[in-house]
Amino acid sequence: MTGVMTPQEIVERCLELSRTDGMLVLVDETSTANLRWANNALTTNGVMQERLVTVIATLDGSTGTASGVITRSAVTTDALKPLVRAAEQAADDNGPAEDAQPLVTGDAAADWFDEPGRTSADAFRTLAPALGDAFAKNDEQQRLLYGYLEHEVRTTYLGSSTGLRLRHEQPTGHIGITGKSTRPGTAAAAAHAGSAWVGQSCRDLADIDVAALDAELERRLDWARRSVDLPAGRYDTLLPPTAVADLMIYAYWMMGARDAHDGRSVYARPGSGTRVGEKLSSQPVTLWSDPASPGLECAPVALARASTAEQSVFDNGLPLGRTTWIQDGQLAALLQTRHSADLTGLPVTPAVDNLGLTVDGANGSTDDLVGGVQHGLLLTCLWYIRAVDPQTLLLTGLTRDGVYLVENGEVTGAVNNFRFNESPVALLDRFSHAGETVATFSREWGDYFPRTAMPALRVPDFNMSSVSQAS
Repeated sequence: MTGVMTPQEIVERCLELSRTDGMLVLVDETSTANLRWANNALTTNGVMQERLVTVIATLDGSTGTASGVITRSAVTTDALKPLVRAAEQAADDNGPAEDAQPLVTGDAAADWFDEPGRTSADAFRTLAPALGDAFAKNDEQQRLLYGYLEHEVRTTYLGSSTGLRLRHEQPTGHIGITGKSTRPGTAAAAAHAGSAWVGQSCRDLADIDVAALDAELERRLDWARRSVDLPAGRYDTLLPPTAVADLMIYAYWMMGARDAHDGRSVYARPGSGTRVGEKLSSQPVTLWSDPASPGLECAPVALARASTAEQSVFDNGLPLGRTTWIQDGQLAALLQTRHSADLTGLPVTPAVDNLGLTVDGANGSTDDLVGGVQHGLLLTCLWYIRAVDPQTLLLTGLTRDGVYLVENGEVTGAVNNFRFNESPVALLDRFSHAGETVATFSREWGDYFPRTAMPALRVPDFNMSSVSQAS
């Protein structure tokens, strides 16, 4: 067989070559276009195409079913047979898989034979001129813009020896812009007096309003004309939706049912078992995922290219629906494979590639919440977030690109950066006010997990554990 093969042909050829009891094949076709800029000028742009082929071989034995997983890029026609044989050999070498389950059965989806989705530099046709206008404006006002804009379309084809043929096309766009103001009397390359960041994710780049993002940067840099040094301590703190996403994504990633069942996470019940059914918060908070949520649409089936505590290759193709992880403050579900569900006795609730947090009765924006603060802080984004204690999900991290002082309901200046120590699970019980849930983009995790919807939260005693020199 020669020539360029379609993703569907790769799936079928790998399945034909199989000598094991079962096989799954995933082909990921990714098309990406990007722009990068610095000092109010475009610096680089590019368009890339990538193909990854993952072969999962399963082998039944007297003591259980083994699995072998091999993923390779730039796979040629001649490389398919060695790829399949390598996956089969891995299954034979690995021995019985703890997470082994029957492969999901099914038929060919209606769009199975559709071509992969594509993007190109044309995706920036309207945004590039808008960026040019922003560069010119910031040149005049002695501010500098740095940033990155990307549009990706990933199409995944999943086929199995049990008849499953599924296709999912996932468009994702995101932009991040950092603005810096220069000190009067210095050249543009000199030290900077203020720094602010804004970002947005989307499915369609037409939803990005560069002028609105630039206006928000201008507002924040104007706030930074006054600088105030503050010590470490506990502050009445406003977390905008992007900062709430920074924290809640981590809380979601740590929701593995297996780790909770084994006593290794904040979701573990002391002694044994999980905390599903227990109150995590006295507040009316609901944490949810939904593949069909407007603007946050994602894969409606499980797509796993490796087995971990949170996912299983045997679950590929399992249908996904709306899952409520926390309902009115009560832990309702955890990330469950079919294997972990057997261990915990709880329903199968696989991971979904989006996340939302709502607070019953909450409304208004971050600006509305600012109006109620007499003396406190407004954060804009967090970074370098790491776990300190899995048992409480205590996290540490740094503030970045804009921490502002709020006095008598108004932002009055910028303050120094801090290191913080907080648990997102504890914050869900301690916040005093919440805003309306809106689509947002996490500064820390957005490149990996861009589809989130969060409210702004006001936390009266947010722990700034030390002053940071980060800028």
